[in-house]
Amino acid sequence: QVQVVESGGGLVQAGGSLRLSCTVSGLTFDDAAVGWFRQAPGKEREGVLCISWSGNTIYYDDSMKARFTISRDNAKNTLYLQMNSLKPEDTAMYYCAAALTRRFTCPRASDYWGQGTQVTVSS
Repeated sequence: QVQVVESGGGLVQAGGSLRLSCTVSGLTFDDAAVGWFRQAPGKEREGVLCISWSGNTIYYDDSMKARFTISRDNAKNTLYLQMNSLKPEDTAMYYCAAALTRRFTCPRASDYWGQGTQVTVSS
């Protein structure tokens, strides 16, 4: 059984930083594409960042490139999202997803998802 568990969310002031973690169990993490997605209240879920099994990354929004960094530790089966210079518009539930694939860089809706961790940025 595949489990995806996020942690690290919280309340932070604008301009602050947070590091989210996502631990995946039940699949071969080394061969997995993993990524972060978010959903703000009243909005659809959107992609943030993905990283393939080989380390290729995809940013869904250019504005995040200078502020967000994705990384993975295969020895710990863990994915990280370092978020700097946070803005109130970054407030959302952040979800981690995983897919056992070497073909794609990003997981899809049908793959494995966590329950999310809330990030709230105050102005």
